[in-house]
Amino acid sequence: MTGSEVRFACRGIVHGLSQGTVLRSSDGICFYLVEPESGVMTEKGHPIIGKSVAGTVLVFPTGKGSSVVQLDGLYQLVKHGVAPRAMVVESPDTVLVACAVIMEIPLVTAVDPTFYDRVPDGREVAVDADEGWLAIR
Repeated sequence: MTGSEVRFACRGIVHGLSQGTVLRSSDGICFYLVEPESGVMTEKGHPIIGKSVAGTVLVFPTGKGSSVVQLDGLYQLVKHGVAPRAMVVESPDTVLVACAVIMEIPLVTAVDPTFYDRVPDGREVAVDADEGWLAIR
């Protein structure tokens, strides 16, 4: 840990180490409603409509949608190289976890609550789902 980074405890669900810029959503995400070529959210009325999940550490409350639409949506993002680099999920559902496992995208939960107060969109964050920490850089 460097002097400029702040770490927060979390629980890793899908292993891996990654980093990227934070993109926060106050609503659940269905990856089938994200444009596969660009990673841009297309769901009408969604808090992150028009923003791209590509290369982000995606912070959101939960997944939504059936296993077929979640898996196909996330697969298309991975296939086009525009998937999130990691996911921070408040209430991970079985479908979302299974999709992250299959697509090998690090996923963490049970994050120290102060993390949510301290990390804005666009901030660089490292995620270590193996060791159980997030670091704001």
